[in-house]
Parts: sequence; C-alpha cells; structure tokens
Amino acid sequence: MQSMLTIGDILDRKYFSNIEVVAGATGLGRQVKWVHVVEVIKIKSLLNGNELILTTGLGWKTDEALFMSLLEQLIECNASGLCIEIGTSTSSIPQEIVDYANSHHFPIIIFHEEVPFVEITQDIHSLLINKQYQMISDLENYTQQLNKKMLEIDHYEEILTFFHRYLDVQIIAKFNMNDIKFIPEVGRKERERLLLKINTTEETNEYSIAKQPVQLLGNQYAEIIIYADTRELSEYDYLLLDRTATALAQHLLRDLLVEEKKRMEETEWMLDWLDGEHSEEEIREYLSYHQADIDAKDGVVCVCRLSKGQIKNMDSTYFKLVFRTIFEQYGFSTYSTEVRNQLIFIFVNQRESINWRERMEKGFMRFKTNHSTKIDLSSISFGVGKFVGSLKEIHKSYQAAKETLLLQHTLPESNRRLFYDDLHIYHIISLINKHGDLPEMVMNHLTPVIEYDKKNNGTLLYTLKTYFACNGSKQETAKKLYVVRQTLYHRIDKLEKLLGEDFMSPEKRLVMELMLVAHDYMVNQETKKSVE
Repeated sequence: MQSMLTIGDILDRKYFSNIEVVAGATGLGRQVKWVHVVEVIKIKSLLNGNELILTTGLGWKTDEALFMSLLEQLIECNASGLCIEIGTSTSSIPQEIVDYANSHHFPIIIFHEEVPFVEITQDIHSLLINKQYQMISDLENYTQQLNKKMLEIDHYEEILTFFHRYLDVQIIAKFNMNDIKFIPEVGRKERERLLLKINTTEETNEYSIAKQPVQLLGNQYAEIIIYADTRELSEYDYLLLDRTATALAQHLLRDLLVEEKKRMEETEWMLDWLDGEHSEEEIREYLSYHQADIDAKDGVVCVCRLSKGQIKNMDSTYFKLVFRTIFEQYGFSTYSTEVRNQLIFIFVNQRESINWRERMEKGFMRFKTNHSTKIDLSSISFGVGKFVGSLKEIHKSYQAAKETLLLQHTLPESNRRLFYDDLHIYHIISLINKHGDLPEMVMNHLTPVIEYDKKNNGTLLYTLKTYFACNGSKQETAKKLYVVRQTLYHRIDKLEKLLGEDFMSPEKRLVMELMLVAHDYMVNQETKKSVE
C-alpha cells in the first residue's frame, strides 16, 4: 500500500485545480500528517513536523523579512509545505523566498483564486483518517502473514525477504561488524556507500533511514535498518520495522533455544565421559560423529579455572575456539565443556604418544604468547591431568587435572606446576595432610631450626634448604646465599648441633627434604587463609 499521504497526492484533490508550484517542486514527495491554517509569524512552537500550512499571507503582507522568518521556521520544524492564497493579503512571492525554498526542497504552492480553507482541511483530514484506518488494517494483515511465515521458515533471511516485498526498500541486518546482510544484495561499492550513510544518519538528520534493535534476553543481538532512497519513511514503515524486528527476535530466540538444547545434550554426554560412564564403542561413535580419528586411543584432560567475574566478562566461545585451533596444530583433537567457573578440555591424541607432553607444552606456550593481548591469562589457572592410554579412562585424567588445580592453590607460586606428573612430592604431602597430622610431623623434624630462627632472627631454615638443593656442595651453597665460606661453615655446625651430625645421611636427608617442602606447603596455606 501507499502508506503515507504526500503533497503530490493532495495536489490531485478538487480544491487544488487552480494552483501553481512556485518553489520546491522536488519536495512534492514530502509526507503530510496534518493541515494547519496559520496567519501568524511566530509558529515554531505550534508545529510537530509534517504539517501542510495554509495561509493568506496576512502575517507578513509585504514584509519580506517576516516572510523569510516564517519560511525558516517551517523548514526547521520539518513542515511539509506552504500553500498561499494570492490576492487576499499578498500578491507575489519574492525571488529570494523562491530560491531559499528551492535550496531546501520545500514546496511553496499558490492559489490563484480564493479557496475554502475549512473545506480543504476537512477533505484532507478525512483522507488522513482513512489512510490511518487502512494502515492499521494492512499492518494487521502483515502481522498475520508474518506469523504464518514464522511456522515454516528455516532461516532469518526469509523474514527479511518477506519484509522487503512489503516495503520495497533496502534492508540491512547487522549482527556484528563482520556479519551484515543486505536485502536485496548489492555490490561492494554500494555496500560501502550505504554503510557510510547509515553510520552518519544522526549527523545528517536523515529521514529516509530507520533503525530498530533486535533484543534478545535483555541484550541487543542485532539491528535492522531500512533505507528508502526515493522517499521519506512513514509511520507505517516504522511500525512494520518494529513488527519485523520482533518476529526476527522470536526466530533467533527459537534457534538459540534449539542450539542450547543441543549444547546441553552435548554437555551431558561430555560430563558422562568425564565420569567414566561411556564405553569405548560409544566414544568411538562420538569421535566419528565429530570427524575425528576413531582409532585414537589415548588422551589427557586440561581444566581451566577462572574467577566468577572473569567468566562472565570473557568470551568463552572465543577462548575455546583459540584453544582448539592451536592444539589441533600440535596433534590433539579438542572437546570442551563448561562446569560453573571452569572450562574443561579433553585432548584426544592424534599422533605418537611418546612426545605428547612436548607438543602440549608448545601449545600452551603459543597460546599464552599469541593471545595474551586478547585474553587476560593473569587470573586463569591451568591444570593438566595424567596422560591415559585409553579414552575410556579419561575420567582418571579429569580427576588428576582437578587435583592439580587444588594443589596449585595450596602451593607458593614458585612451586606451581602445570602437569600432574610434576607434582609427585606434593601428592604425598597432600595425602599426609588429609589422612595424618602433617603439622606435627613437620614440627617433630624441624622445630629446633624453626625455634632457633625465631629466637635469633636467623636464616638457618633457608640455609638448610639451599644446602640440600646444592647436594651438599659448600662452595655452591655459599655462592647462592651470598656469604663467605667461613659463615656457611658456622651455620652448618649449628645445624649439626640442632639436627644431629648425620642430618646429611641419605635416609635422614630424604625425610628432612620432604619436611621442608611440607613446611612451605603449610606456610602457603596459612597465608592464603589469612588473605581470604
């Protein structure tokens, strides 16, 4: 339907048979929403836009400056046009007025004979009301057809195509900067021109462009834009745009719900795999479905722990995509899922297992190096479980990965390790702490040294740790402690008195080294508790 009344339509009415368009002929397509009879000059506060003004010129008569002031106000308020009855109060239109109106495509129409303004307003207002009724009827018809269409369409593009058939304007759907759809499709140069025009709409006060966001779950998911190159957009265009945006939101939400259901089913399958509930045949079938090597037999699990605030702010889809892309290049098929504030990755090995760790280390190095600017890794903890020779035993690697993260949380930063296999001694300490009295064991062996350091503000404990680390080499120990040999000899004598002269014997040294690591473990736990 022709959704709006234009000045050109009105000029076809019976009271406009003896008229002349003296200016702004290029603006006859302007929309008319109402008609006013005005005989005053200060009119700015009386207009809302798209009014056709009827006047005899009584307000300015022969004063060209007042006439120009009225014209400027009309153009500024986006009035549709000006109709002047010549002969009653004014006899001519100054050329300066004509030129100014032409420059703004603002129609000035003159009646060469007296006309009944009251009957003109009644005629046009009746026409406007009929147009309004017709618009409501057509809008309802569009909505009903669109709802029927929604039951059978498979892609959102069909909604936009249906919308285009109704309005016959350029339609642009923006999902992000890299996903912009044009209906109908246009060439590259035209795309660039339209996008430039759309992006500068607010600056140019463009009346042929309308935008409508597509809201999903309280967030803007997309935006629909319509552009009419040959006319102004009407209220009907805006209403159809709003209905279409709502329909598109419903379609996209339906798709998202279907995807979410699939994702939930996938997540449940993955969680069952991590719990060891799938057979080898089921796993091979799953790998085959995802086009992976069904003959793969071994793999490992990595758990990434994020803070609650971080997982909300981070694009986890991007994170998983980067992870998968990198590790696939190092011979791992990657499958991921999310559990609360953790991202869990199952790495299925596609190459020889002998160098799996070396390949994985390279993958982590590349991930941290190449993507640290896009993904904040500072507060992300990674824990890699033990490598298992059967994918049916992937749950064992998952448990080991979780244990790795738990141990990392209790260790000083200098002792944290990425791989489960590197935390062997801490597994023993963790078990002792869980099932025995670790503090009592530590104090039984280290109390003399700890008490001496407290009493004398000394560093015997650190000296003992360094001496063990240097395998009893006095020269290397003195160098690391930045002390002269005589000072080190004095400290070793003191350690012998406190711990016994045999503290470097193999069995006693093994126990003492274990207790030193356990002491660091306990101190770090106490520090974390005080911070929390």
